[in-house]
Amino acid sequence: MALVNYAAREINCKIVYYGTGLGGKTTNLKYIHSQLAPTTRGELISLATETERTLFFDFLPLDLGSVQGFKTRFSLYTVPGQVEYNASRKLILNGVDGIIFVGDSDVMRAKDNVESLQNMVENLAEYGLTLDSIPWVLQYNKRDLANAMPIERLEKDMNIRGVPSFEAVASEGLGVFATLKAISKLILNRLQ
Repeated sequence: MALVNYAAREINCKIVYYGTGLGGKTTNLKYIHSQLAPTTRGELISLATETERTLFFDFLPLDLGSVQGFKTRFSLYTVPGQVEYNASRKLILNGVDGIIFVGDSDVMRAKDNVESLQNMVENLAEYGLTLDSIPWVLQYNKRDLANAMPIERLEKDMNIRGVPSFEAVASEGLGVFATLKAISKLILNRLQ
């Protein structure tokens, strides 16, 4: 649910990176943050407990235009990857405007990907949301691995709604901004 700040003439949108532990969510956020001009981005904040962490920052993109004269500001969040932190995952989804589901291409993580996607569906339901009611895209990360699953398998396992999907190697920045741009456009189209 985008927040409108009439005084600043800004619309604040929340994008959540969801997926398995160690799948590349944090790597995506750190890469994006490192590439943005300091004048357009907020501070990268890590909320860490002894066993989990959540990263977030916001930024004001310069090239995505405005919505009815309002600038758009995006806040990017990651969820803890481990399922035992489901309460945190659920809380971070509150007020989400769009989701990037980061799938791990490692063949050994196939089951984890599907379970994490199902967990996301269940947590969205707590807020009355479905995969059909919210913009989301898929990012197939770690495409550089020798044991990376074929795209066809990833699509069959995870792309249950035929949403846009992107190959990525987040540690090198490949596919990171393409994925972010796609979800941003879907969110802005919905706001129009």
